[in-house]
Amino acid sequence: MQDQVEAALTAFADQPLHCISAGRTDAGVHALNQVVHFDTPVERTEQAWARGTNRYLPADIAVQWSRFVSDAFHSRANALGRRYVYVLLESRVRPSLEAGMVGWTYRRLDGEAMRAAASGLVGRHDFSAFRSAECQALTPVKTLRSLAVFLHHMIRNVMGCLIAIGSGARDAAWLAEVLAQKNRALAAATFAPDGLYFVGPYYDAGHAIPEQTPAMSWLP
Repeated sequence: MQDQVEAALTAFADQPLHCISAGRTDAGVHALNQVVHFDTPVERTEQAWARGTNRYLPADIAVQWSRFVSDAFHSRANALGRRYVYVLLESRVRPSLEAGMVGWTYRRLDGEAMRAAASGLVGRHDFSAFRSAECQALTPVKTLRSLAVFLHHMIRNVMGCLIAIGSGARDAAWLAEVLAQKNRALAAATFAPDGLYFVGPYYDAGHAIPEQTPAMSWLP
């Protein structure tokens, strides 16, 4: 996505532009409020940057808003945290209209067991057990502020474990054991990216960065 956004910005500004995004997403993951920043001497209105750049973007990518920010603002470094939503379809038959937009399990899930297990992940932990081998984060120690069951690969790996618990293959206590062992081999397989949505970072209110876009209105 970043390559396409940069190409569109370059075409609209009529000069090369490089942007920095607030976070990375795996292939197949959707971003509903990705935030990028860039520096340019080109002068346009906020509305013109959004609408003009969209002229050069494919149908499945659209700039939702634009803001002028101070030189000190950095989309990645200034983010206080990042938010994700995983949409999961529980159905005996595969998705049709929702194909590519939701994760899917044909097993009946125990929501209470999943919530009980997920509660143990909230707080500051070493998430090595859910870390991808390709992960580029400097440390696996992260703070998870909240996880409600209807979470680079870590979120999909956690979801794989929650599905195992919800389907009865594992009990709720198993997730805490996986977390404590810090061994990726002990966790469940990585779940599909289709239902995972990056719904954006959040910042200090002084930056006035929107936390909602129209595309987010249908999410739970």
